[in-house]
Amino acid sequence: MSPRWEPDPDIRRGNHVIYNLHAHLVFVTKYRREVFNEDMLTRCEAIMRDVCEKFEADLREFNGEGDHVHLLVHYPPKIALSKLVNTLKGVSSRYLRAEYAGRINRIGMGSVFWAPSYFVGSCGGAPLSIVQEYIENQKRPV
Repeated sequence: MSPRWEPDPDIRRGNHVIYNLHAHLVFVTKYRREVFNEDMLTRCEAIMRDVCEKFEADLREFNGEGDHVHLLVHYPPKIALSKLVNTLKGVSSRYLRAEYAGRINRIGMGSVFWAPSYFVGSCGGAPLSIVQEYIENQKRPV
């Protein structure tokens, strides 16, 4: 069978849309405090996976260091990415602060867990130069 007809698990279908949207998200802790340990990162991943499922999104990859986390999310076009981010940060902050209060209070983060800003980058598919070239080479009607 030709590759054109083989099903691609990344390409999802809705009633009126076919999509393949991925976002790379980075969340940083307030004041870049080194609060995460292995146990907290594992719990944070579980919380964020649960939030993504509720949004009909898929958390493809998760990892982090002491002061930040990286997520690769495959999400549907009906979701405003900012809404997903706000929910991910809000829910994870609430659960992590409740479950790891002693550790978080010792580090002195105050009443806020995440920094107010975040990074998001679209990713996947062909590089921009290839997409630009493809669009430039479309045959316009005369």
